[in-house]
Amino acid sequence: MKKIYKKLLFLFLLLPFCAFSQNVVKGTVLDSGSGQPIPGVNVKVQGTPNGVSTDFDGKFQIPNAKQGDKIVFTFMGYKNEIITFTNQKTLTVSLESEANQLVEVKIQVGYGSVKKKDATGAVVALGAKDFNKGANVTTEDLFKGKVAGLTVNSTGAPGAKSEMRIRGGSSLFASNDPLIVIDGLPLDNNTNIGSSSFLASLNPSTVESIAVLKDASATAIYGSRASNGVIIITTKKGSKTLAVDYNVMYGFGKLVKTVDVFSADDYRALIAESDKNRGTNYSSKLGTANTDWQKEIYRSTGYLDQNLSVRGNLLNVIPTSLTLGNTNQQGLRLTNEFERNTVGLVMNPAFFDNHLKLKLAANYANEKNRFTDGVEGAAIGFDPTQPVRVDGAPYGGFFEYTTGINSDGKYTLDPNSARNPVSQLLMVNDRGTSNRVFGNFEVDYKLHFFPDLRAVVNVGFDQSNGERKRLVGDDAGSAAANNNVPYGTNEYTEATKRNKLLDTYFAYNKKVNEFNIDATAGYSYQRFESTKFETGNILNPDLASTFPETTIDTDVVLIGLFGRANINFQDKYLLTLSYRRDGSSRFEEENRWGNFPAAAFAWKMKEDFFKDSKTISDFKFRVSYGITGQQDIPEPNGYLQKYNLGGGNSQYYFGDVSMPVALPSKRTKDLKWEETSVFNIGVDFGLFNNRLTTAVDVFAKESKDLLVNAAISDGSNFSNRVYQNVGSFTTKGVELSINAIVLQSDSFNWNVNLTATKFERRIKDLVNNTDILLGDNIAGTGTPGQVFSEGYAPYSYYVFKQLYDTAGKPIDGAFADINGDGVKNDADKYIYHNPDPDAVFGFSSSMNYKHIDFSFNLRASIGNRIFNAIDASRAQFDNLENGGVLSNVPSSILQTGFQTTSNVVLSDIYIEDASFLKMDNISLGYTFTNWLNDKATLRVSTGVQNAFVITKYSGLDPEITNNGVDKTIYPRQRSILFGLNIKF
Repeated sequence: MKKIYKKLLFLFLLLPFCAFSQNVVKGTVLDSGSGQPIPGVNVKVQGTPNGVSTDFDGKFQIPNAKQGDKIVFTFMGYKNEIITFTNQKTLTVSLESEANQLVEVKIQVGYGSVKKKDATGAVVALGAKDFNKGANVTTEDLFKGKVAGLTVNSTGAPGAKSEMRIRGGSSLFASNDPLIVIDGLPLDNNTNIGSSSFLASLNPSTVESIAVLKDASATAIYGSRASNGVIIITTKKGSKTLAVDYNVMYGFGKLVKTVDVFSADDYRALIAESDKNRGTNYSSKLGTANTDWQKEIYRSTGYLDQNLSVRGNLLNVIPTSLTLGNTNQQGLRLTNEFERNTVGLVMNPAFFDNHLKLKLAANYANEKNRFTDGVEGAAIGFDPTQPVRVDGAPYGGFFEYTTGINSDGKYTLDPNSARNPVSQLLMVNDRGTSNRVFGNFEVDYKLHFFPDLRAVVNVGFDQSNGERKRLVGDDAGSAAANNNVPYGTNEYTEATKRNKLLDTYFAYNKKVNEFNIDATAGYSYQRFESTKFETGNILNPDLASTFPETTIDTDVVLIGLFGRANINFQDKYLLTLSYRRDGSSRFEEENRWGNFPAAAFAWKMKEDFFKDSKTISDFKFRVSYGITGQQDIPEPNGYLQKYNLGGGNSQYYFGDVSMPVALPSKRTKDLKWEETSVFNIGVDFGLFNNRLTTAVDVFAKESKDLLVNAAISDGSNFSNRVYQNVGSFTTKGVELSINAIVLQSDSFNWNVNLTATKFERRIKDLVNNTDILLGDNIAGTGTPGQVFSEGYAPYSYYVFKQLYDTAGKPIDGAFADINGDGVKNDADKYIYHNPDPDAVFGFSSSMNYKHIDFSFNLRASIGNRIFNAIDASRAQFDNLENGGVLSNVPSSILQTGFQTTSNVVLSDIYIEDASFLKMDNISLGYTFTNWLNDKATLRVSTGVQNAFVITKYSGLDPEITNNGVDKTIYPRQRSILFGLNIKF
């Protein structure tokens, strides 16, 4: 926290120096409806070549303007505006939208862009004005809850990777992550050593727009990696006018909720009752302290994020954007920290009358993390009558359970007891660093002798170098000494990941009579490389001679040939055809190539059916079908015959000489692409002069030849499980998105956005029609509690049906005899609910009254179920003592009265309705438009992150990422935020 305070103080000392700026005529162009700035507006002095364009924040500067000049403002989708210049220092211009024209906004799609009104697929585009406000530490925070069909679920750890799913994903065992593309560079979704997330290196303040491609007609151009959808991120470009933008946000957070266990006094009463009713003698083991272990492992937190962006025309030739960023966020766990320093540079000059366009996007990120182990389980169960510290005690002065003093005079830790969770945080120093450089260079040349044709070459590069060092002193309870060996831990790991890209394609655009043809054809090559070096625990005197060890993974290469044609007839009938042929080194030569076609048709029906309607201002019907692929499995090149040298625990000894063992790896033969076909029907329409715009999509997906890690016959391979193509499953759903300008006036504007999604996943076929049991450790008992079964959703719960007495109280160990054989066994399990929600919703609202703005974001999930594995494995009386040591238990034990864990762990009573309503962010701001003698604008803001959660779920949080099983999570903090935004 002290570090953040110092940076905040330094910031305010620097603010006075920000007042220096060019004393020229400046202005801002705003949308009259929303009050938001409009980038790219043409600003020109009438009758002269003197003209500029507004930058990303709607700013412009006009040099050499004279009194009486007519300044013309033009932008597609808005009415022209003419202002007479009368020596004003600052101009604020509001443009009014033209009916049916706002849809001219362009949406980024694979290898190009398309006008929104001409889009044939299920595509959603978000600009800066649509992004969520608040503490956006990683890029996915910008669009959480904003896109129908897209769910974003993050943990409470700072900078941690979010689980993103578009339409529920498309695979069972392979990746369900969408493809992320930044400025034309597809990313590797795997996080490197030392980093908290593969997206944590991208500074969200550099993002200009985000496009989410959901159906196959939009995603098939990416072929082999598009079955889970595509998210295209475009960073901010340079500007021809000078603009300086400085943002800072400070916040402090706190713990909101803990798992409901017994306080020290209540625990003493519970122990006394157990001694009385169950004949135990636990009271003698109680301590005298009053410790809330969950609160002891957490702290109040600080957050500081600051970004400086400078955009201008370098050498009057090169529009340039330079962004510097620094983010510091403390996690709730005592020692958890995340720091990121970033530099983003974009140059996008154009030459030869815009025939040659160049774009260089380069990003550098230095990420520093202090990681923490998951100690929530230990904190929930630790005896609340024991102290955190004991004066003069061994193991750093922290309380630990010991069994006496050994022959060396040292206290011996109890091997059956949990370690002090506070000690585990404070006495473990686990730090990681990641340095990452990524970006691309694009050349776009419109041929002089054939201007309808453009040649584009895009070269991308992404390299991250990560390292992680874990130090634990030998006096720490969680060190190796807890196994009664006299040393701590000193481990070091470093890894390098590289991603190289080459895309070359031709783009043809021609209008022939009533046809407009936009065609693209090209070639893509991408290679992924990774290397890891690890030392092992160098303090271990028995460390094998093979350490340090270096692992070089087999490269993964993807090659694609692609083409797409957009045909527009009479600006009414739209046809999109695309095809990609992809080759992946993950498959052997016979099955290496996959073919991914797609087609989409759209019909603008307004003029045909609603020509004279005063209500309907737009109406478009869409239909599409396509096939995408999946090859992202954790065992690439499994068809090759490989031998793995044994590590430190796999050696042959010849006398005193150790020799590594060469072990053959399992081989995967005849593996081929997993394919997903998608059928989509959609309708886009606008009402009341497009003040209300709506999109409705109905879709059906089927994934075939699933990449499943399935069992094989014994002795047929060097493993009893290998990846195979078996089975299929379907997803059907409907999506709704509504954007509305509720109120619009000169002084007050109110816009809202509503998204709603309902989908249903069902497994259609499995190998030999055999269920696949999952979750062997669903509650720490080794008993499967979830299942893949034909006709049911993936990860359905597979449990026993609880029986109740006449008073409605559950009977300990009594379950329904499903098969009627009079015996309780696994044959009596049944499928009961699944983690998928019945529907998810997002709602955002933004209001502007003069210089005041107010916004909030809500999300809701209805009908999702969670298996409360905390209660299932702990809320029984036999857990009051574990290994001779007292243990706390959830307070729900008073409602059930269950005695023995093994009798009830898979009861359906632990499957709870986890529907929720969450307020993610509330923000209130005020803008001073004429700050520093009209040289700048200043916006001050405050807000609340994670404002409230309404739910009936008894656990810590109803939003989890572990396929619906709550084994404890890193809690999400509630933060109070304060922000400043200065623009020159």
